[in-house]
Amino acid sequence: MWGFCDTHFEFKSSGAVELAGDRYALSGHELPALKPWMSGILGVPLDGSSRFAPVYPPEIPEPIRSSNFLKEINGFLTADQLSEDPEIRLRHGHGHTQEEMYEIKHGRLDRIPDIVVFPSDDRQVRLLVEAAVRHNVCLIPYGGGTNVTGALRCPLTESRTIVSVDMERMNRILWIDPINRMAQIQAGAIGRQLAAQLAEHGFTMGHEPDSIEFSTLGGWIATNASGMKKNKYGNIEDLVLAVDVVTAMGELKRTSVPPRESVGPDLRRSIFGSEGNFGIITSAAVKVFPLPEVQLYGSVIFPSFEEGFDFLYELTQQGDLPASVRLVDNLQFQFSQALKPRAAGWKAYKSAAERLFVTRIKRFDPARMVACTLVFEGTKDEVQRQQNLVYSLARRHGGMAAGSENGERGYQLTFSIAYIRDFVMNHYIIAESFETSVAWSDALRLCENVKRRVTEEHRRRALPGNPFITCRITQLYQTGVCVYFYFAFYFKGIERPAQVYLDIEDAARDEILKSGGSLSHHHGIGKLRRKFVPRIMSAPSLYWNSELKRAIDPTNVFGCGNLDPAPTKDELASSARQL
Repeated sequence: MWGFCDTHFEFKSSGAVELAGDRYALSGHELPALKPWMSGILGVPLDGSSRFAPVYPPEIPEPIRSSNFLKEINGFLTADQLSEDPEIRLRHGHGHTQEEMYEIKHGRLDRIPDIVVFPSDDRQVRLLVEAAVRHNVCLIPYGGGTNVTGALRCPLTESRTIVSVDMERMNRILWIDPINRMAQIQAGAIGRQLAAQLAEHGFTMGHEPDSIEFSTLGGWIATNASGMKKNKYGNIEDLVLAVDVVTAMGELKRTSVPPRESVGPDLRRSIFGSEGNFGIITSAAVKVFPLPEVQLYGSVIFPSFEEGFDFLYELTQQGDLPASVRLVDNLQFQFSQALKPRAAGWKAYKSAAERLFVTRIKRFDPARMVACTLVFEGTKDEVQRQQNLVYSLARRHGGMAAGSENGERGYQLTFSIAYIRDFVMNHYIIAESFETSVAWSDALRLCENVKRRVTEEHRRRALPGNPFITCRITQLYQTGVCVYFYFAFYFKGIERPAQVYLDIEDAARDEILKSGGSLSHHHGIGKLRRKFVPRIMSAPSLYWNSELKRAIDPTNVFGCGNLDPAPTKDELASSARQL
């Protein structure tokens, strides 16, 4: 399951849904509107007593052992740094795609790591890789295990011993340079812990992906990640100044960390998005920023998604963006309203009055209105300037300020909503997210096309009820936006629902590419989207990637399989003729 063990959604005896635990603002509150709203949207009756109970753990395959390799690594790793525990091996053999979650609960994974190791320093990583080269063993780096592209899945054809290299013990900030505002951080540092440690010294890295509670610095680099506050701090490629990697050919390291240089091809760039194919990231030098003087939340509601989108475009052209700006469509706005706790006393009256004002006085249509959540960070003057600009432009596009409380709630819902998927799968609903980036001129059309295509694919398969398909815009660029889709359907009575979902998601991805969108914005490729890569890269580009892999890892020690094979000579020749 996703997240902390003490946190999960559940049906109460009253029929309402509640988020157990006490970690989030939503925790411990009954959500009376959620079940009836979901039933209405999906067009099926949802009943807490109708449960698709998981069977966990599934059958776990026996490990394949390389005795010589094990003998060698026992010479430099302690007993508590190696594990063959079946459930630990299982956890290191999957990420968090819906397919993987379904298989570990209702099926099995046919191939998982044979051993899990926990190195504690660069030397141990180096010795581990050298031993793997000598004994023909496969290594797969492991960070927080949060990926959603199948990148951690072990190739079924891999007959060698597979070792998952868990970086959790390499989680320290090695140094902070307050004058030059840099820090050297080990790759296994988890986002929430990294943020807390930097804050103790008055700094922030500013990188906040949705998975920040569990994902790692090394994982961010390996997937070329993006964060919710990228407007102010940049994406991961903007933040990393140098990266240390242990490869099968030795260590990639630099002797200095200059602001910029021109010294030939930038090897650092080949590590961004490498997804475990080239080596093990051990640490990185990153930019850090003083903690902001002011952090404020905000929100705006718009009569329609189109008006909200036009606001985003004009705001971006002004060039003075808040740290985070996110626009949800109407269905996702409704979802957030369904996640509101039961109101009582004056809060109930306040909520009713606000709803009356928005729908009756301002005449916003509940079936079309949308919301934009905002995070402002910086000096008092910067935040004030940005607020003045945002709310002035919003009014120009028919928007109305909806308060900081709603803004903070919308931003923080990101973390608690992540637990919804495991909950609904237990009640015959399968769900997943997927994303893309797209030019401003194509974005609205892409959103419409993908929603239409998913609905058609759902209908064509005669699946029960209605599809849940919604989107939000999460990152802004001068040239376009990142669009995040959420898709779910009811699968009771459907054979192989995880595969049905994959087929529909593939159709959605096909529509994204046809509509001008990217194959991925920040999730990466992994094994989930690998088959689409030839549609976006020429044969020489694919060949270049595969030859780079072959050059630095000739025996495929890092055999995670997240890289397409090289094109044939005929494909290269055909590509050359087209040029």
